[in-house]
Amino acid sequence: MEEKKRYKVYKIIMLIILVAFITFILTSIGFYQYFVKGDSLNKYLTMMTSDDSQDISQTLDTYKALIDKYYLGEVDNESLKEGAIKGYIEGLDDPYTEYISKEDMKDYLEDTMGNFVGIGIYMVQDTESNRIMILSPIKNSPAEKAGIKPGDLIISVNGEECTAEDMTSISTKIKGEQGSTVKLQILRGNETLDFEITRENVVVNPVEGEILENHIGYIEFSSFDENTAEEFRTKYEELQSQGITSLIIDLRNNGGGIVDEALKIADYIADKDSVLLYEVDKDNKETVEKSENDPIINMPIIVLTNENTASSSEILAGALKDLGKAKIVGTKTYGKGVIQQILTLPDGSGLKITTEKYLTPNRTEINKVGIEPDETVELPEDIDNVFDIDRNQDTQLQKAIEMLK
Repeated sequence: MEEKKRYKVYKIIMLIILVAFITFILTSIGFYQYFVKGDSLNKYLTMMTSDDSQDISQTLDTYKALIDKYYLGEVDNESLKEGAIKGYIEGLDDPYTEYISKEDMKDYLEDTMGNFVGIGIYMVQDTESNRIMILSPIKNSPAEKAGIKPGDLIISVNGEECTAEDMTSISTKIKGEQGSTVKLQILRGNETLDFEITRENVVVNPVEGEILENHIGYIEFSSFDENTAEEFRTKYEELQSQGITSLIIDLRNNGGGIVDEALKIADYIADKDSVLLYEVDKDNKETVEKSENDPIINMPIIVLTNENTASSSEILAGALKDLGKAKIVGTKTYGKGVIQQILTLPDGSGLKITTEKYLTPNRTEINKVGIEPDETVELPEDIDNVFDIDRNQDTQLQKAIEMLK
């Protein structure tokens, strides 16, 4: 009886082993067919692994052949092409070089020039939150009237969630036809707010000015757009006619823009033939930008900077500091010392590409370094929003006023 029982257990064990073995064989055959099925797939795999020097077009042709032969779904070749271009450009790992689709190109150029139909906001990528941050609403714009504030973080546009990397596409989605509406979900501190804003033709006039105590002129603007330099000059001459004897130029939270506009403002202040900027390309070829005119501004100047002072703002601040034409007050600047060009391709798409780095008149590197102020002044620790500071708490502005008295 005991022997028959052992025999039965033995049969069960052998059956389990046999089933497992058969399963292994079938599975092996399945994976073998999965990995090496067909001579054509072998050919593709060989093409991809046998030649390390294969260029991008050959590699893409190989993947296209695989997709055409095996992919189950519908293939949109235009989407594949655009995705390939975006991925190729992103492979540069340069935050300032980007592909701009044909559909986005017109809006992108309008943004750069500072004229568009939309809600009227300046935006920056906030790396800490990985969100798009409102740098500031444009004065009298639909955004300002709706209650959008500096420092607000955009969570979604028309229900589509977005991150910092989506800034170009989100900018396009925020704009639209005059009279239409756009829905924004905003994070302000710990509070989530919803806005529905009607788009309008936004007239951008970012240069603001006023007279402070002791005949001190104050000029502030949020970006260097088309005609910013001319507007700056107009505002300065208006203040000058009212008797100012010194000037504060507030470049805090100014993310830059058109380099030529910054150089024109520097030209208003620097002596004729002064070096304003060195531009160095990939072959180390230098272009020297010099002031072309006698200065029209001859008075003590202080430039206010902070960690959001970037690009063209740093060009202006760096030139005035090195030439001894202004003192810098505040905190160290952002450190974007490279220049981009926008190239339009035959199909209407575009490429914003980093082509040069710049050096200040003293050949100081700015990129990933920033400009150190002459007087480092921090804001009070209880300031929640550096984009919206009460004058009484603005220690940086107060320091500038004290130095100019």
